[in-house]
Amino acid sequence: MTASLKTVDSTSSVSGLMQDIGRRARKAARALGLAPALQKEKALFAMAKAIRATSREILAANEDDVTEARAAGVTGSFLDRLTLDRKRVAAMAEGLEVVAELKDPVGEVISKWKRPNGMIIERVRTPIGVIGVIYESRPNVTADAGALCLKAGNAAILRGGSDSHRSSRAIHAAMVEGLRGARLPEDSIQLVPVRDRAAVGEMLSGLGGNIDVIVPRGGKSLVARVQEEARVPVFAHLEGICHVYIDKAAKPAMARDIVLNAKMRRTGVCGAAETLLIDIAADENIYKPAIQALLDAGCEVRGEDAVRAVDPRVRPASADDFGKEFLDAIIAVRFVEGVEGAMAHIARYGSQHTDAIVTQDKQAAARFLNEVDSAIVLHNASTQFADGGEFGFGAEIGIATGRMHARGPVGVEQLTSFKYRVRGSGQTRP
Repeated sequence: MTASLKTVDSTSSVSGLMQDIGRRARKAARALGLAPALQKEKALFAMAKAIRATSREILAANEDDVTEARAAGVTGSFLDRLTLDRKRVAAMAEGLEVVAELKDPVGEVISKWKRPNGMIIERVRTPIGVIGVIYESRPNVTADAGALCLKAGNAAILRGGSDSHRSSRAIHAAMVEGLRGARLPEDSIQLVPVRDRAAVGEMLSGLGGNIDVIVPRGGKSLVARVQEEARVPVFAHLEGICHVYIDKAAKPAMARDIVLNAKMRRTGVCGAAETLLIDIAADENIYKPAIQALLDAGCEVRGEDAVRAVDPRVRPASADDFGKEFLDAIIAVRFVEGVEGAMAHIARYGSQHTDAIVTQDKQAAARFLNEVDSAIVLHNASTQFADGGEFGFGAEIGIATGRMHARGPVGVEQLTSFKYRVRGSGQTRP
């Protein structure tokens, strides 16, 4: 049994366990930083193979997690994020293979120039080091985060949610098998083996300088705690309060299809639309099909008086409904004064995550794309494309909404830093 899967006995403390995990991760990171691209690629393909080979065990473990969650009264989007099926396990394995085939970022020369004194300077991608990932409910993050960290030459310390610990352990076991097959350190991807919340606090402290960055992926309370308590840099977003704005120049069928997909494809993901904004100057035939499609699909639509006049099934909206992350089949709807009004609403209520405009007006689209200060802005496309896989990153650790270092889907490139290599021929500084 690997160090990352051992249990804590009566004489061990959570602090001691976590410090040991941190030291082991730092040692593994040094080896990973020098590992050839082909060796990392081999490990990732082996992990995908192991996940497919152990899919029954993974699904059985997940069934136990889901049963426990249901008994605890968990329902809706949370249960959806927790649940695995054959299709999701297959997608997990495929995601590992996509990451394996990505260009290795480590050692890439980002830029190169020659100084007047003859020195040649290169800026080169390097691993960050050790990345701590704290997440809730989604067991697939175990595979996604571990794979992306590995590809970028980083060691990973993964602390999954207590609700998904059986699923995460089964997935992690397959990943360790892949590391072993490629002769990479098994401590390259470690899973915190205890449910104790004190383990999170230890990670936020930095494990004695052995964690270089923390990535939280979960609800508002988790992310807020991480941002408040972390003593190391954080890649995070608080909420996915995503908007779709239907402009007066939108095509009705396109607006309907995008809105329905943005809200209802998966209501529990951070890229799900939570607010629909409509140009007050738009004809009813442009936006009414979208509202009716949502209602017909079982979505609860909450709107102000003007929106309620569109369809009697629309329920009254409260002031709190705007700027709320429902993560459920609920959407708030409001009329606004054109693209200017939409951008003002998003600036006030949004979370700088993902926002979309539906329009055939190129000028309106250009203004929206240029002026909306969100990590992802879209024109004539669903907000559900806020996903690293859809961006061609293979997977993602999360969607970062800050402005430092990483923003948007955090993939392989975002998990690297850089250094400068300077080549001289005897130069000294006067």
